[in-house]
Amino acid sequence: MDFLRPASWEEALAAKAEHPTAVPIAGGTDVMVEINFDHRRPEYLLDLNRVGELGEWEVSADGATVRLGASVPYSTIMERLRDELPGLALAAHTVGSPQIRNRGSVGGNLGAASPAGDSHPALLAAGAEVEAESVRGVRRIPVEEFYTGVKRNALAPDELIRAVHIKTADGPQQFSKVGTRNAMVIAVCAFGLALHPETRTVRTGIGSAAPTPVRAREAETFLNAALEDGGFWDSGKTITPSIARQFAELCSGACNPIDDVRGSARYRRHAVGVMARRTLGWAWESYRAGGTGGTGKGEAQCA
Repeated sequence: MDFLRPASWEEALAAKAEHPTAVPIAGGTDVMVEINFDHRRPEYLLDLNRVGELGEWEVSADGATVRLGASVPYSTIMERLRDELPGLALAAHTVGSPQIRNRGSVGGNLGAASPAGDSHPALLAAGAEVEAESVRGVRRIPVEEFYTGVKRNALAPDELIRAVHIKTADGPQQFSKVGTRNAMVIAVCAFGLALHPETRTVRTGIGSAAPTPVRAREAETFLNAALEDGGFWDSGKTITPSIARQFAELCSGACNPIDDVRGSARYRRHAVGVMARRTLGWAWESYRAGGTGGTGKGEAQCA
């Protein structure tokens, strides 16, 4: 195994172009586990730790988006971006141990493309784009189009993830995860929800309940119509149990899970419905109270 260590982003792109099979590594929280267990033996490792810009983040001048460098660790999101990205900050709380949160990143989670990745539901719900680059140029990939299969993504062989562009919260966001404990566990399933009062829409994200992370689009369409037709955005009245129940059932229906050692397909569908109903309730109560971020209730729910 050859170890490539570029000193700049330009050198990293050149190395990836010359060695398309090279596996990028920064935090190493996924890649090194696979190598240590001999599940993967790449010909080249591309160490990106000397590319300082990948660890930087910034809020756009109009405050509408956050550009998150691919190597920004989860701990930074928790500490510095809780107001702008509340759903992602809640998800970050459930990632591994403090040591893992200091090394792991959203860029790494995207690169691994595991359906159980903790950041995916929050990225889908918030509305994110992946900034991919190669020596041929830059492109932006909507996050819902980024996942192409189990641990497969839309990157070309010569591309690297440079950053993730995420819409800043204009309303409450929530995240819930079912596991045997609050952290240091792979999700049995996870759910993210974001209210977007500016557009009067709700977005969702489901993890570990299909071959790829997915949005519950039919559930979103139903809820968006129900909230608009019922005047809920203007009145701030409590969402009726029948609407919440139908939304939860549609979210369950968006799943395509499997049976494995962590849980059955039936349990995953049921749990996603429960999380959908609960996160909608938490987020809507925050909206009624004039809040814009997560309330803390969205941290991992124990199975």
